Amino acid sequence: MNDNSKHNHLDWLLIFLTVGLSLFGSLVIYSTQAYKQGTDWQQQLIMVLIGSVIMIRLSYFPYERLLQLHWWVYWFSNFLLVLVLFIGQTINGAQSWLNIAGFNFQPSELSKVTLIISLAAILHQKDASHISRLLPVALLVAVPWVLIMLQPDLGTGLVFGAIAFTMIYWANANLGWILLILSPLISAFLYNLLFPLWLVFVIAMILIAWFTLPLAIRGLWALVTLVVNLGAGEAAHILWDLLKPYQKARLTLFLNPEQDPLGGGYHLIQSKIAVGSGGLWGNGFLKGTQTYLNFVPEQHTDFIFSAIGDQFGFVGCLVILVAYWLICWRLVMIALQARDNFGSLIAIGVLGMTAFQAILNISMTIGIAPITGIPLPLLSYGRSYLLSNFIAFGIVQSIANNRLILPKSRRFKYR
Repeated sequence: MNDNSKHNHLDWLLIFLTVGLSLFGSLVIYSTQAYKQGTDWQQQLIMVLIGSVIMIRLSYFPYERLLQLHWWVYWFSNFLLVLVLFIGQTINGAQSWLNIAGFNFQPSELSKVTLIISLAAILHQKDASHISRLLPVALLVAVPWVLIMLQPDLGTGLVFGAIAFTMIYWANANLGWILLILSPLISAFLYNLLFPLWLVFVIAMILIAWFTLPLAIRGLWALVTLVVNLGAGEAAHILWDLLKPYQKARLTLFLNPEQDPLGGGYHLIQSKIAVGSGGLWGNGFLKGTQTYLNFVPEQHTDFIFSAIGDQFGFVGCLVILVAYWLICWRLVMIALQARDNFGSLIAIGVLGMTAFQAILNISMTIGIAPITGIPLPLLSYGRSYLLSNFIAFGIVQSIANNRLILPKSRRFKYR
């Protein structure tokens, strides 16, 4: 333990927000199952207590040791992802769970944390300021991403992308490169839905390639950008056919859930009704009409935000949004004050993971994003999910506990 850790620079506001949201989540889970005397809230509460102890213990662990351990944890998590493909249990259409002594464990949740650690380790050695340095990052992400998509788990795959893009941006990657990497995905939608807008988009991408990629072959890069985006549009038809029916419904029904009100659109319709029924102050704890009568499926997991809106109204939802904003703010401050780039990148990786999941989950709950099965950080029910979050925040607390309280000009950091 180094001398700096003795100063006890734990981020107590972040600890309060992490534990506070988790405890509130247990309370909301109780409210969604009170009518049938469910016990999920008790399991969640036990995991909050266990996770809090783990977070505090990790806060005094010298996070620098993860530099020597990162390959071990990375390949161990990948081994678990392979194992789940052979002996995993299928829940909600995805073979994502391992049953260990009666405890259902989701290896993909742990892999989010190990990916952050490994990406931080390789970007700590060489930043992403040169285009060639993005190849090791892509290979590192590709292995667990492919294994997760084979389950299939589209939501976690999207989280992996959010983590990677957030971290390479922090590691000095050109924002134009990130847009170019994302452009085939965007083209796949625009080409088939809004072709005139696709033309404008492709022209913009060609200009970005021309001005941000190596000048010696910028003409070639511009041509490659055109071909890749055109190919992405054509390939969208093939990829669409590879998706399972429930995945197609999740991606399109948010645009018009009324087209299948008793099927795939039912979740979203009832969720929007629940959020709206709370009004300004909500119907009150255990008095939510949609929540108590169980109109919203999965309201203790993916749709827990609808239960909050039903019972605590717009004000309650706003408090939750402010809490997430404060968490993100503290993660950025810890990243800026980290004693090295390794710690800074881990904090930013946790930021990317948390912010993306919160934004996408809330967006799908209120009907402005597809239903992807991504839970709400710290609030949704899920023991392995909650435990992984506490592990991630415990490592961040270790970074905070060893941070450098120095003038900005003397800090060694990215961005």
